[in-house]
Amino acid sequence: MSYEMIAILMFASMMVMLLTGQRVFGAIGAVAVIASLLLWGDGGSEIAFSAGVKLMKWYPLLTLPLFIYMGYMLSESGIADDLYRMFHVWFGPLSGGLAIGTVVLMVAISAMNGLSVAGMAIGATIALPELLRRGYDKIMITGVVQAGSSLGILVPPSVVLVLYGMIAREPVGQLWLAGVFPGLMMAGLFIVYIVIRCRIQPELGPPLSEEERDIPMREKLKLLRAGILPILIFFCMTGLFLMGVTSLVESSAVGALAATAAAIVKRRLTAHVMEETLRKTLGVSCMFMWIILAALCFGAVFDGLGAVRAIEGFFVGQLGLGPWEILILMQLSFLLMGTFLDDTAMLVIVAPLYIPLVDALGFDLIWYGVLYTITSQIAYMTPPFGYNLFLMRAMAPPEISLTDIYRSIVPFVFVMLLALVIVMVFPQIALWLPQHVYAR
Repeated sequence: MSYEMIAILMFASMMVMLLTGQRVFGAIGAVAVIASLLLWGDGGSEIAFSAGVKLMKWYPLLTLPLFIYMGYMLSESGIADDLYRMFHVWFGPLSGGLAIGTVVLMVAISAMNGLSVAGMAIGATIALPELLRRGYDKIMITGVVQAGSSLGILVPPSVVLVLYGMIAREPVGQLWLAGVFPGLMMAGLFIVYIVIRCRIQPELGPPLSEEERDIPMREKLKLLRAGILPILIFFCMTGLFLMGVTSLVESSAVGALAATAAAIVKRRLTAHVMEETLRKTLGVSCMFMWIILAALCFGAVFDGLGAVRAIEGFFVGQLGLGPWEILILMQLSFLLMGTFLDDTAMLVIVAPLYIPLVDALGFDLIWYGVLYTITSQIAYMTPPFGYNLFLMRAMAPPEISLTDIYRSIVPFVFVMLLALVIVMVFPQIALWLPQHVYAR
């Protein structure tokens, strides 16, 4: 049997196992280990062992549980809730202002968390009921919350970019910096869409009433204090890292410590908050660890087969495609897989092929990490199995139906596709900041 046929058989076996409902790491890891044993006999067991040792020796892995802990600590202690009240007062007088404030809130939560689930939880349970009570269009604001929460996997400290960095063996610090401007650009495009939509149809996002706007400036300035702690946490974590005072791992430890200190200052660090934070941190961290281990095993088998060189020869030699045409096909395949897989599963399935192929075609792997993450954001919101769709269905008020949730994401998916095309055409949007910072 040819190596190409073995590679196809491995992918087919993995997809069958995933479709049966097996856990992602179990399906991928099992196929990798069984294939290695069948191909190389007893010596194949060394592949899985070597992958595990390589993972445990990779020092930046420590950032993963620390950033997850920081995000859950801020969420469970209610610090993010204070931020929403601040944005509610300052943006409320504008037409569509509360929806704009919700996007800004999502950016702030993303900068403190690195996961989309925290933004979704806060948006669906706090922002969404309030926006409905204020007469906002339920379809538009449902899309706002879903799109805004997806920024958590692009704006640093993105856990998805950490995962990509581990699998692609690229510096996580550069990946984070590469996600800053694309993330802010996408948030800006969301806001532009809301402003234009509410200008055309003012009834979709009515401003606060005259009575509610009549808040003394002293009270408004007092509410601004809710943003001080998150800004301090972000500075302690990211600012010190950009100035070269702390390393990446030290930055994650500072962020976790600062989040805990903020909860203490607010007098919200109860036994229940700590228990929930540690339990959720442990669960998510272990899930990512197993997935990374499975991906490394699978990648090692593929590298031993030479499948990457065979596929590159097929695209370039037999089909005669150029590098950009191959890259576009990769992104289209991500969008297709996103209809039935989450971002982690997509990365683990195609990383052994796509990442070395992108490198062989001469593209920057840091830039490609941003493209992958934006495509994952789109995948989070595309039916029938978009991750954010299920989260919204579970958390949304009863008056929002599944049909409303599906309809709400259509314009925001087009906005994300526009952002993806912009970053593809202008790579420096992602690459300028890491090149500038690391050049120093």
